[in-house]
Amino acid sequence: QVQLVESGGGLVQAGGSLRLSCAASGRTFRDYCMGWFRQASGKEREFVAAITWTGGSTYNTDSVKGRFTISRDNAKNTVYLQMNSLKPEDAAVYYCAVKWGAIASTPTAFDYWGQGTQVTISS
Repeated sequence: QVQLVESGGGLVQAGGSLRLSCAASGRTFRDYCMGWFRQASGKEREFVAAITWTGGSTYNTDSVKGRFTISRDNAKNTVYLQMNSLKPEDAAVYYCAVKWGAIASTPTAFDYWGQGTQVTISS
């Protein structure tokens, strides 16, 4: 069993920054990819970013490139999402997820999910 706990969401003004964290626990973690997804009200869950076990490869969706950065600390089994220059369209519930093996961007490829953290942007 794997547990993922997100934190760091909240209310921020457009143009501001937030850093989301996701701590993983419950089994021995190695060679796993971690990802961030988001789901706005009334919309489907969409990919935001993912990172390989070594951190050597990251993948961001086009809408966040240059603004969001994914990173990880394997000693802490934690992945981060630094979000800068936030826009109203970034408002959503943000979820972290884990999969073993190669990096991926589709929700169905991921095996475990956190409960989500709300990000609200005021304009």
